[in-house]
Amino acid sequence: MSVLFPNLLRGVITATANILLMITLLQPKYSKKVTFLTMLGIISLNLGSATYCYVSGNLTVLAKIDIFLFAILCFAVRPLFKDTFMQWMFSYLTVQNISVTVIVLSFIGSRRLPNPIYANSILRLILFGTILLIMSRYIRPLYRQVVEHWAAYFAVALAIFITFGYYVLFSKNIIVTFTEQLVPLLLLTFIELATYSSIFLSLKNLQQEYRVKEENQKMQAEREYLQLATGNMSERLKLMEEVSAQYSRAAHDRRHFNNMLLEFLEQGESKEAVALLKIQNQSTPKTSKVYCENPLVNAAVSHYSKHAEQSNIRTEIELDIPYDLSVDSLELSMVVSNLLENAIKACSKQSGSKPLAIKFICRNVGRLLLEMENPCPEDTTLDENGYPFTHIEGHGVGSKSVIAFAKKYDGEVIYQIENRVFRVRLLV
Repeated sequence: MSVLFPNLLRGVITATANILLMITLLQPKYSKKVTFLTMLGIISLNLGSATYCYVSGNLTVLAKIDIFLFAILCFAVRPLFKDTFMQWMFSYLTVQNISVTVIVLSFIGSRRLPNPIYANSILRLILFGTILLIMSRYIRPLYRQVVEHWAAYFAVALAIFITFGYYVLFSKNIIVTFTEQLVPLLLLTFIELATYSSIFLSLKNLQQEYRVKEENQKMQAEREYLQLATGNMSERLKLMEEVSAQYSRAAHDRRHFNNMLLEFLEQGESKEAVALLKIQNQSTPKTSKVYCENPLVNAAVSHYSKHAEQSNIRTEIELDIPYDLSVDSLELSMVVSNLLENAIKACSKQSGSKPLAIKFICRNVGRLLLEMENPCPEDTTLDENGYPFTHIEGHGVGSKSVIAFAKKYDGEVIYQIENRVFRVRLLV
């Protein structure tokens, strides 16, 4: 009776730690309350069998029964976890390997301490507590990845389990076996710790290498995007410069004409003034259509509407864009240029007798609501985020620029494809 309490104490520590390890390593499917009550039942059943062996004083039978009983009980509650059977099996082997390691180390350590029967329980509590703390705080995310790739590590876990199991299942006296086989058991424990440590370290290194590689690829993609965007920006700026130069030349010529007209009127030569006006009316080229008050957006729309006209694409443009905007006018003109350019390209890829047309409307309701609609090829698709997707290298920059503009001004951009009609709505 004098050894029953310390034996039961040791059994409670071991059974509780094993259950906590299973909960820590596996993914519970139900609430914590359901999982806790179920695991409490396992601990009770496990301790019931252990108590019988403790009373009879046969620790060897207890060690052998415990391996199978714990496996049966864990298998019975496996539906409570999300893990697949093999993932669960790998975790079961891992828990058993950890448990046997702690039992061996606490047994060996307690032989060198006063009052070994209680020292064994204290050492076991410290070792299990340390492992649970490290597992739950630091290693669990890595362990879950190991479980996801259980096939690569299953043989190692199984080999360690079989080797430990050999010493337990074929032992005639577990105390004598632990005492006489001290060196092999310590070496096996060292191999187990080294193996699991190597698995975790190698996986961590692979994660870091993958993360660095992913960041490098992302930086390379951003660099290429910036280069393409810079190229497009240069083209747009060149266009703006040409438009600005045209306005400057027109203003310069108008000043000379006004001076000549004023001179005729001051000298009372009204006939010459009338003749000059007639000549001017005949020679004045048709002015570009004014689509909106904003000069930069208007210039961009004028430029691409001419391109559309040259490609026999009908345009229906109705814009209410004021001179002063809450967004950068140049950036908005770039967005409009990208949308129109993409629409013209999509129309150019159309075949058949279907009329080609681009519909572009913008309403000013405190915020700008732009909507563009055009036919598109049948293979035009959107990605999982609802943005245009293309496999062609170097394409898609214009759409990315539109998306970036919307994000910059907390706007919203929505793409739709329906009946081979591509529609984009932008609210900024």
